[in-house]
Amino acid sequence: MAKLYFYYSSMNAGKSTALLQSSYNYQERGMRTLILTPALDDRYRVGQVTSRIGIQAEAETFRPSDDLFGLVNGRHGAQTLHCVLIDEAQFLTRQQVHELGEVCDRLNVPVLTYGLRTDFRGEPFEGSQYLLAWADNIKEIKAICHCGSKATMVIRAREDGSAITEGSQVEIGGNERYVSLCRQHFKESFAAGVVVQLPGDAGTG
Repeated sequence: MAKLYFYYSSMNAGKSTALLQSSYNYQERGMRTLILTPALDDRYRVGQVTSRIGIQAEAETFRPSDDLFGLVNGRHGAQTLHCVLIDEAQFLTRQQVHELGEVCDRLNVPVLTYGLRTDFRGEPFEGSQYLLAWADNIKEIKAICHCGSKATMVIRAREDGSAITEGSQVEIGGNERYVSLCRQHFKESFAAGVVVQLPGDAGTG
């Protein structure tokens, strides 16, 4: 029986790179994959998964109202699919996570999902919450805090590097907006307003 996988991490751990590598591995063996990405993710181009190291692939977009089992079943009926891969899986709804489980159980097609576990306040995303509950296999992809410890959290930062503590859960951005930190430095930045250096900034000490 096919399985539902959830690969999670904080920002900048290489989730999209891992997704693209997995898709390539299937295709290299003559198998067909379907890559899905949220329509709201427009950091590079809508309908494209792009990694920080410069590799990319075309993807089909989905919205919170979309029936993912119906979408995959239609594609699978037209041409046999061997794997479905989901980028930014934290934006899935509870119902969509259930539908991806149905893809595995009813169509016998494995589903690999990649996403953040928590938001900038340390709260779980809906999609991640139910993937953690329902996935057959769960694996952490490690990122590194500026102190060298494992980064498990992420802050949303202002231009000066200070943490934003309020706002909507979903706000698309990259290195210019988000910083991955270990739990200790997340608490310091979030609670005490400690300024962090944004990735790509010139070193100031």
